[in-house]
Amino acid sequence: MKGEITINSQIATVPTETVSFELPTLEDGSAMWELVNNSTLDQNSAYKYIMMCEYFAETCVVAKENGKLVGFVTAFIPPKRQDVIFVWQVGVDPSQRGKGIASKLLNELINRKACENIRFVEATVTPSNKASQSLFRKLAREYNTKCSVSDLFTEDLFPSDDHEAELNFRVGPIQK
Repeated sequence: MKGEITINSQIATVPTETVSFELPTLEDGSAMWELVNNSTLDQNSAYKYIMMCEYFAETCVVAKENGKLVGFVTAFIPPKRQDVIFVWQVGVDPSQRGKGIASKLLNELINRKACENIRFVEATVTPSNKASQSLFRKLAREYNTKCSVSDLFTEDLFPSDDHEAELNFRVGPIQK
């Protein structure tokens, strides 16, 4: 999508926002898996993404450009903590990095009706994942709130030796 502006009596065509943020469909599950499969994100089964699209669509968001999935967030509200949205995974296609897509995905999620009672956003992030750490710290700044970090899942809990610890990032309280 392009818009026109007039500069010194000349018409110039400038790109406008072409990425939409939507509820995921079942078909989006495969595209989410493919995006993860072609990245450095933790790989889950294709079934996980399809299941998230079916059972947790209200707390998941997909970003699409011209109908192609270019980003997503999978999340859920923990049953015993109804004021928390737990972000399981955020994925952005390499072609879209640096455009603020991840932040826009999180803001879309927070502002969904399903999240109207959410006061905290939580996610686990490995110590080496500086991009995700920055994303959640930025979210805290955007909402003028705190981002606290604590130990959650230590390395010894994982069955293989190649998984880092997972730190809990907690952003909030969020005022909408």
